[in-house]
Amino acid sequence: MDSHLNIIAGFKNGKSYVKDLYVSLPFRCVSVGQRKNDGKLYQMIMSSSPGILDGDHYHLKVSLEKGASLQLQSQSYQRLFNMKDKAVQELDIVLEDETSFAYVPHPVVPHEDSNFKSEAKIHIGKNSQIIISEIITCGRKHYGEVFKLKRFQNLTEIYHENKLIVKDNILIQPDLIPINSIGNLEQHTHQGTFIFFSTKDDVKRDELIDNIVEYAERYQGEMEIGVSAMENNGFIIRSLGNGGEIMYNFFLHVQEVLWNLN
Repeated sequence: MDSHLNIIAGFKNGKSYVKDLYVSLPFRCVSVGQRKNDGKLYQMIMSSSPGILDGDHYHLKVSLEKGASLQLQSQSYQRLFNMKDKAVQELDIVLEDETSFAYVPHPVVPHEDSNFKSEAKIHIGKNSQIIISEIITCGRKHYGEVFKLKRFQNLTEIYHENKLIVKDNILIQPDLIPINSIGNLEQHTHQGTFIFFSTKDDVKRDELIDNIVEYAERYQGEMEIGVSAMENNGFIIRSLGNGGEIMYNFFLHVQEVLWNLN
């Protein structure tokens, strides 16, 4: 099924709002965070489908006009069902100047024989920032489906002034790359990636990283967490663990800290 979600966030009188929204089945997009008075826009992506099915092709487009701030939220864990062929997701994000966008979805659960590829292309303007993450689980562990997926790939590219600034490629293919090998997931069952990139001049990147590393110490024994600084104003968090909820809550905390910068 070809499915579409297009959302444009506008900015007027000091507040962000939904300027345009188009969805097709199985998507819905609803407002959340109505009690917040920060002038930012909060939307939740919902789906009437139990998960991503064989042959699905998701087209997601997000545009933020100058001054807008949009935080997207997910409804629940994203299941990737058994597939004979594959499923694809394309995410296109365009951030004009002085914008802020965040998307920290729930973990992905790949079922046995699932084959999924996600591509995200992000164009960011001046004095703007983006927060985007992903958590991939081993599958339905209690059903004995520990990394029995065929293939999972998530490719993320961030461009600024038509120049590629960030490229991140996650590939899990157990029959090609031993998942438990050294330098891979080893004995862990969950992997998380959190990307923060800003084109603002006043971002105290090193101070933010120090605070995140200090906060992460409380998860010793539950997760392995590392932070890599980018050449520019940004960083990537990698996490390994054995549970999706604790990793997801950690990412939500980091998102909240970064979201309140502007």
